[in-house]
Amino acid sequence: MGKAELSDETEELIIKSVLIFYGDAANPELAGKLAQDVETYWNEPSAAVFIRNRNYAVRFEISGYFDPALEPEKVWYNDDPALNFFRIEEFATGNISFVDGLGSNTGYFKLQNLLQTPSTMAHEYGHTIGLDHPKILDVRGKGTPGIMYPRGTLCDAHMQYDPLVEAGAYGGVLDPAHRKVLLSDITDLKLHKLDFDENGFAKLGDFSSFYHEKHVDPEAV
Repeated sequence: MGKAELSDETEELIIKSVLIFYGDAANPELAGKLAQDVETYWNEPSAAVFIRNRNYAVRFEISGYFDPALEPEKVWYNDDPALNFFRIEEFATGNISFVDGLGSNTGYFKLQNLLQTPSTMAHEYGHTIGLDHPKILDVRGKGTPGIMYPRGTLCDAHMQYDPLVEAGAYGGVLDPAHRKVLLSDITDLKLHKLDFDENGFAKLGDFSSFYHEKHVDPEAV
């Protein structure tokens, strides 16, 4: 989720998101790195959007913080569209990281997923600002996959976990390190349709406001 601002002074559409991390596997260094990953990936296309008869350069401004004492009430009653809350733990039920729906501001991340590739956080951020997985998960012959393609996507051999195996076999699917934020991903956000107020502010996404308790690993009990 983010707070969008039209700046006539700089001719930019600035999308501001604050990523607040909590949980036993979160820390200040990781929070800063994940925010930087998101900002780097989403600014790479150097996109522009036409709004109110003007062209605005799209810029993502992402910051990350660790809040070890985060109270559920701060999540439940937050009304700032820039704030997002994500729990990070070594164990996650289902062995996956997730956010609480498309256009949400909360989620639960498995540490190993985040450390595997910087595209993981950028992918999950895409969900928080409203993007789903593509319906057709086969990008063979179509070049670099967009950021919203999930693990399991069929792709050209050099972008597989194992370039030497047949597509679809074990290791023959997309290594998420190869996906990027493309101009088409920015287009899919439909930023020109945001409901800007008289001061040039709009909300991108919505409040899921779910505080996640730590998942319990049954094998560790």
